[in-house]
Amino acid sequence: MNLLPFLLDILKYTFAGVGVVWIAFYLVKPYLERDEKIQLLGFRKSMSSQTLPLRLQAYERLVLFIERINPANMLIRLNATAYSAHELHSLIMEDIRSEYQHNITQQIYVSSRAWGVVKNLKDDTLAMVGNAAKSLPETATGLELSKAILGFLSQVENNPYEVGTGMMRKDLEELF
Repeated sequence: MNLLPFLLDILKYTFAGVGVVWIAFYLVKPYLERDEKIQLLGFRKSMSSQTLPLRLQAYERLVLFIERINPANMLIRLNATAYSAHELHSLIMEDIRSEYQHNITQQIYVSSRAWGVVKNLKDDTLAMVGNAAKSLPETATGLELSKAILGFLSQVENNPYEVGTGMMRKDLEELF
C-alpha cells in the first residue's frame, strides 16, 4: 500500500525535473546559438585573412598567364623570326600548354567564372594558332606565321585578352 504513493511521488518529481530541464534548455539555447555564431564568424574571419592573400596571388598569376598567352606578347617573347612556321607552331603550343599546367592549381582560389575565362582563352588561342598554321604552306617562316596569327587576332571584334583581364579585375572588385 505504501508503494503506490511512493511511485506517484517519484513520477511527480520526475515530471517536474524534466520540465525544469526543458525550460532551462530553451532559456539557454539562444545564448548557446549566439556563442556558436560568434565563433563561426571568428573562424571565417581568420580563414578570410589567410585565404585572401592566396586568392589575390591567384588572380595575379592568371592575369599574368593571360598576358603571356596573348599572341602580341608571346610572339615577341619567343622571337618568331628565328624559326620556321612549323617550329614556331610547336613552340607556341608547348609554351601555352606549359603555362596552363603551371597555373592549373590557381582554379582553387578563383571563381569558376574566372577560371572558365582562362580556360576558354587558352583553348581559343590554341585554336587560333592551329588555324593560322594550317592556312600557311609547309615552307612558311616563323614571321609569316606570326603575321597570320596577328591577322586572325585583328579580325576579332573585341580583344579577348583585354576582355579576360577585365573579367579578372571585375572578380577582384567583388572580393572587396
